[in-house]
Amino acid sequence: MNHNFDEFKSFIKDKKVAVVGIGVSNRPLIKKLIKLGAKVIACDKKSDLGEFEYELQRLGVKLSLGQNYLESVEECDVVFRTPSLRPDNEFLQRAEKKGAYITSEIQEFLKYCRAKVFGVTGSDGKTTTTTLIAEILKEDGKNVYVGGNIGTPLFDRLDEIKEDDYVVVELSSFQLMDCRYSPLVSVITNLSPNHLDVHKDMDEYINSKKNIFLHQNKDGIVVLNRDNYITYSLRKEAKGSVRMFSINDEGAFSHLKGEDLIVDGNRICSIDEVKLPGMHNIENLLTAFAAVYGYASIESMRKVVLNFTGVEHRIEFVREVKGVKFYNDSIASSPTRTIAGLKSFKQKVILIAGGYDKKIPFDELASEGVERIKVLVLMGNTKKKIREAFEREMRKKNINLPIIEADSFEDAIYGAYNMAETGDIITLSPACASFDMFKNFEERGNRFKDIVMNIK
Repeated sequence: MNHNFDEFKSFIKDKKVAVVGIGVSNRPLIKKLIKLGAKVIACDKKSDLGEFEYELQRLGVKLSLGQNYLESVEECDVVFRTPSLRPDNEFLQRAEKKGAYITSEIQEFLKYCRAKVFGVTGSDGKTTTTTLIAEILKEDGKNVYVGGNIGTPLFDRLDEIKEDDYVVVELSSFQLMDCRYSPLVSVITNLSPNHLDVHKDMDEYINSKKNIFLHQNKDGIVVLNRDNYITYSLRKEAKGSVRMFSINDEGAFSHLKGEDLIVDGNRICSIDEVKLPGMHNIENLLTAFAAVYGYASIESMRKVVLNFTGVEHRIEFVREVKGVKFYNDSIASSPTRTIAGLKSFKQKVILIAGGYDKKIPFDELASEGVERIKVLVLMGNTKKKIREAFEREMRKKNINLPIIEADSFEDAIYGAYNMAETGDIITLSPACASFDMFKNFEERGNRFKDIVMNIK
């Protein structure tokens, strides 16, 4: 049962509200809170917000910046937590003890949104699945908003989103950690070790993901991966109905039967008709079909299959230079994502990998990758760690794989190109986050494309 947004409006008026983290997503939130009569303090560990600082000051927002940016949180009535700040942060806990209401943009959105909300989480495949669900609903003539981790922040648009609209949100474990509201249709694509630099352990990571469906009622639908033992084990905790997707089990709600993609007994298409490369994308389609079934027609699902060619930075073809093809898979910021990328090519590839260290092991990448890689080019903070994992695997399997270590991003790309022969594929699929060199994976992917476009 959704709450009426007017409740929030009267609650927030004249309250002292801290908004922590002044990234792009929280800016519309701040403006909305000011409009609703809140007294806002913007808190950020950056000591300089550039031009946006003046805009905030013009709006009458107080600023708490730099090293001690969280100290002002304690004097507030309401605190909006940014996803990268853990809910058990000492300042947040002290504020809560004093009676503050701790929340987040996504939590308030899920609480007050009148539309039918589809939520997608998981370790890999979130963005493609979110996009596919939105595309199928749009194809079916629905008015669709896309948000969460992708698209635009939606909280400030709550007044315009109507009851018969549809919203598809991609949700990260950090957004879900303390979330007490769940979407109507909740999807968990798969779960494997990820973000263990922020989460205490794997259990905490799984528990945060479970919040996507734990607060549903009996009308809720949860879509789970039958082929992933962690997600399969969550079925017992569902409050509503469970729909499984699988590429191995024909008993699942949506599944692969021979070459055909089936949902609840209806054939949608064959593998050959799918434009997206790789088996992981067949899984993404089966996931999306299971989520939208009953809300969109079989025809709409089929139409999207025939026309959807993928999302930028996901195994995106960049160009061919002298018979060498370059692919941008910058979104692959975890080992499992890179493995899926490697499996989508029918030949060994030259892989460019490495980056920021999320404190996750690379053993699986090495065991799955050693026979799928022709040359391994490593960069960034994790290059030694990845090299060691591959060297262990090479000794075990008695395989000799050339490994190059590059000093810069550009070196890595040119190093890969210098090793390539006609007919080779070079893919940027880093298996790591980008924060050691870039703001995010998009910036990394765009830089890759710029460099590749300039190769003579």
